Amino acid sequence: MATRRITDDEGHAHFLTFSCYHPRRRLDAPQAKRVVLGVLRSQLALQNGQCAGFVGMPNHVHAIVWFPAPDELSHFMKQWKQRSSVQIKRLTDAQHPEYTQTFERQEPVWQPGYYDFILWSDSKLAEKLTYMHQNPVRAGLAQNSCDWPWSSARYYEQGRSVGVPVGWLDRPDSSTSGDPE
Repeated sequence: MATRRITDDEGHAHFLTFSCYHPRRRLDAPQAKRVVLGVLRSQLALQNGQCAGFVGMPNHVHAIVWFPAPDELSHFMKQWKQRSSVQIKRLTDAQHPEYTQTFERQEPVWQPGYYDFILWSDSKLAEKLTYMHQNPVRAGLAQNSCDWPWSSARYYEQGRSVGVPVGWLDRPDSSTSGDPE
């Protein structure tokens, strides 16, 4: 099976998705989603990254990120998943031991790898932002996108803080042109 190569050397924003292993609902607890967003916030700060938006679902996460330096994405994703995994396992062991008993202790929190979609234009970024903000609504978890507390939708729709610095990306490749042919 061919492995999809992820490139991060042209200064584009990236729409990211990664999922819980097997696919378990390791993010059902609010504290687990707080861990994922806390690590997102701190890893962005460590790598000078920007976030246009995010959503944490019970079994997967979406985010749109951009880095001013090339080749930062792989390290960012490795750290985000690794650091959040350690913290989620500790949290689950301490606060939800009955859930921990439903799988093997050494089972990973996250599926290997992640999905990356390069956002070639501001219009594609806006499309993906809307898609991910509507995810909790489509899943029946919220009536409106801004009702889901684990999303950046409240920032865009109500101007409210969402715990992670988000906003339209200030990057050199910002454009309204279409995707490359």
